[in-house]
Amino acid sequence: MYSSVVVCSSSNSIVEFLSLNQLDIEKNITMNTEPNFCDCLCSVLMSRRNKRKRKRMAEKLTDIELTGIILEETKPRTLGGDPSSVLLQEDDIETGRGTLRVAVQGDRSKAAIITYHDIGLNHVTNFQGFFSYGDMQPILRHFCVYHINAPGQHDGALPLMQRQEIGDPKAPVNMNTEPHDDPAMPLVKGADKRYHFPSMDELSEMILPVLQFYGIKHFIGFGMGAGANILTRFALNHPEKVDALALVNCTASVSGWTEWGWQKLNTWYLKSGSMTGFTEDYLLWHWFGQKTVDQNYDLVRMYRDTMKHINPHNLALFIESYTKRTALAVHRDLPKLGVKSTPGKNTGARALDCDVLLMAGDNSPHLDAMVDMNSRIDPSKTSWMKISDCGGMPLEEAPEKVCDAFRLFLQGLGYVPFMSQTKIMESRSAASRASLLGAGGGGRGSITGTTHQTPVVQEQEAEC
Repeated sequence: MYSSVVVCSSSNSIVEFLSLNQLDIEKNITMNTEPNFCDCLCSVLMSRRNKRKRKRMAEKLTDIELTGIILEETKPRTLGGDPSSVLLQEDDIETGRGTLRVAVQGDRSKAAIITYHDIGLNHVTNFQGFFSYGDMQPILRHFCVYHINAPGQHDGALPLMQRQEIGDPKAPVNMNTEPHDDPAMPLVKGADKRYHFPSMDELSEMILPVLQFYGIKHFIGFGMGAGANILTRFALNHPEKVDALALVNCTASVSGWTEWGWQKLNTWYLKSGSMTGFTEDYLLWHWFGQKTVDQNYDLVRMYRDTMKHINPHNLALFIESYTKRTALAVHRDLPKLGVKSTPGKNTGARALDCDVLLMAGDNSPHLDAMVDMNSRIDPSKTSWMKISDCGGMPLEEAPEKVCDAFRLFLQGLGYVPFMSQTKIMESRSAASRASLLGAGGGGRGSITGTTHQTPVVQEQEAEC
């Protein structure tokens, strides 16, 4: 180390530098003229002075206390927020082909919306989050929603067992009836003891007892996947009872060889009584598509946890019925120029008489099936919507877009005519301010774990 005074004869100035090590001197001082030596020496001193200044500033920053920030642990994402905020009346309705659990949401004196879920889901995991969304509340004040669960698909459902045989008192009692027998009569000795899960056509006919139980004359159907296929079959057989259909990821054709092979493995694993990782991965792909599975970890983790509440044996029966589905007998027959034509003439197919809203995500694995479905329906009665930046479940990934499309669709049918987009946006903005400034919430920067906990500001409707 050097500590000395250097005198430069050319500039007649004295440059004092302290604690300069030999490495800095050898690096910056060259064997040239004296002015170059002086400039290099000054640059070394300035560099060391700047280093000491930055070090002192860093020491001061470490002493600052973060007193204006409130840290709050992120809550896990849930379906529909607080379960107590959604008031549902659940009824078990006996039919000739099994028991259906129906959850009623809203005033039964209002117009009816009937929902039907996809495979591996039920009314909670498929629709509760969407119908609890803030933008849907002004719409729901005009409707009553009836959520239908397929036999044995609700949370905590027991396995679908066989009925008791004559002379075998130790055999389990079946709570669901066989499709070809009188429900009051037990099976005879030696008969087939397995529970025959209804086919897709039979599941659609099971909606009739639900309508009779609640006294519903006509309704608007809202289905996804397998549920959309069931509601479409019912609309074809009973067009006078269906006002409109909102379908997500609806498939009109039979299952292909690839789908049949995957579902065959799934049913084999599920009938063993456990939900394997293979089946979980397939169901997640079926619901969301690969892009959403790879990117939206929070949503995928939530739905992976909901699979634990599904009865594997009952799910295997539902998947097996969906895999064996027949093609929808719906056909678009546009008349040729100067020739009158009847839809489905000479083909055995029929046309949907009601208005239809078709929705699918831009990255949905069922996008091609929805395009095929759209080609089968009269374009004058069909609204086709492909949602951008969305996977296979737009009800969870883009609920605000689905809500706006559904509202406009209902207004085209004559429902909720006084509801405007301006009021929806005002309600959304007020709800956002209330969520940020709520008494029970955290700080301004707090983040909630679900997208369906937005408070709702009452809409002021215009009077006729």
